[in-house]
Amino acid sequence: MGDTEHSLSGMKAALYYRVSTDDQTVAPQQQELRTYALQRGWDVIAEYTDVVSGSKSSRVSLDLMMARIRQRHFDVIMVVKMDRLARSLSHFAQLVAEFDKHGVALVCPGQGIDTSKANPAGRLQMHVLAAVAEFERSLIIERTKAGLAAARARGVKLGKPSKRLPSNHEEIVHAWLAAGGKQLRDLAMQLGGISVSTAFRLAKQAQQVI
Repeated sequence: MGDTEHSLSGMKAALYYRVSTDDQTVAPQQQELRTYALQRGWDVIAEYTDVVSGSKSSRVSLDLMMARIRQRHFDVIMVVKMDRLARSLSHFAQLVAEFDKHGVALVCPGQGIDTSKANPAGRLQMHVLAAVAEFERSLIIERTKAGLAAARARGVKLGKPSKRLPSNHEEIVHAWLAAGGKQLRDLAMQLGGISVSTAFRLAKQAQQVI
């Protein structure tokens, strides 16, 4: 993993590669992107490689590249396909939005995506991606709400379960005190796994009664 810096001139491009395991190679991705950059007359000034599952949104080289993007080091980011870059459509749209914010184009030769100024349809592509991602997010929210409503209808209690004191908690506290109890954590466990602070409060109350 890492980045490789090259000389600066013309349109400054960064190439991003990703494979899932160590036994895979990025060579096909490198050849495709380097050839495409050469054809476009772009100077490749950095190359980034991650060996990690596509489900991970935070990656060492991706994070480094994003930091350089925010510093406006590049004019264009190149990746063979968007699934090499992002873990989901919404994540992809977030990245594209940040690219656009910092004046960086995204080019995916394998999928015909080109948001550079040289492509008349580039802006349209960005808007379509953003709209689709927003639609995906709304579907996820609706599915979550529907799932919660169905669970409530089945009588499932949602949220963090509360720890209730056993009915004989006073006897437990008194027995713990009578045995010379000192470890509040032990008392907390005997009382059903309550917090140590609650166990301390109950022990203090019991001592005042005795």
